[in-house]
Amino acid sequence: QVQLVESGGGSVPAGGALRLSCVASRAILTSSNYCMGWFRQAAGKEREGIAFIGSDGVRYAASAQGRFTISKDNAKNTLDLQMNSLKPEDTAMYYCAAAFRIGGYCPSLKPGNFDYWGQGTQVTVSS
Repeated sequence: QVQLVESGGGSVPAGGALRLSCVASRAILTSSNYCMGWFRQAAGKEREGIAFIGSDGVRYAASAQGRFTISKDNAKNTLDLQMNSLKPEDTAMYYCAAAFRIGGYCPSLKPGNFDYWGQGTQVTVSS
């Protein structure tokens, strides 16, 4: 059973920063057969992929490029998302997700391709 637990959400003014963390089992974080990443879902909108890390490297959505950084902390067993220069349009529920793929290549970054999900953490950015 894969469990993912997010934390770190909150309310910040525009231009602020937050660091989200997703606690996962060490076996998942260090496995070469998982793609892991972050999605977000704003009210009334579809869930969208933001940042991913797999054996084929790191990928970011255009909206996150240059502002967000995804990383793994094997000592803490976490997948982290550092978010800087936050904008009101970043307001959403943020979810950690994992996809099992032999070789660890990240699949097409659609929610349906990911097998495991956390419960989400809310990020609110005020203007």
